[in-house]
Amino acid sequence: VQLQACGGGLVQTGGSLRLSCAASGRTFSNYDMGWFRQAPGKEREFVARINWSGGITNYADSVKGRFTISRDNAKNTVVLQMNGLKPEDTAVYYCAARGTGYTYAYYVTGSYPYWGQGTQVTVSS
Repeated sequence: VQLQACGGGLVQTGGSLRLSCAASGRTFSNYDMGWFRQAPGKEREFVARINWSGGITNYADSVKGRFTISRDNAKNTVVLQMNGLKPEDTAVYYCAARGTGYTYAYYVTGSYPYWGQGTQVTVSS
């Protein structure tokens, strides 16, 4: 499956951004989807995950209550709505996909074999 993320940009503290990831090449509903981020000098970290049907979502503690992940299987897209942005949210954001049969924990970067190219999010203070 090929992934294309977009929607990043520059926003002030407290602002909002909506990231979108479009998938192509395979049946989208066969994949759990995740968002990860990587700040300069830091390791890539888990942000949010949604299962194949959209019925189960998980979030990193740092974004819980501010970010919302959703998907539209008819449009082959997954969205990360980010509200209440903080400077520490500044990073390159990546969407990722893995098959529903994976048993690795959803927050493990290595459990996702498919990655998009990343989109930059910068939050100014």
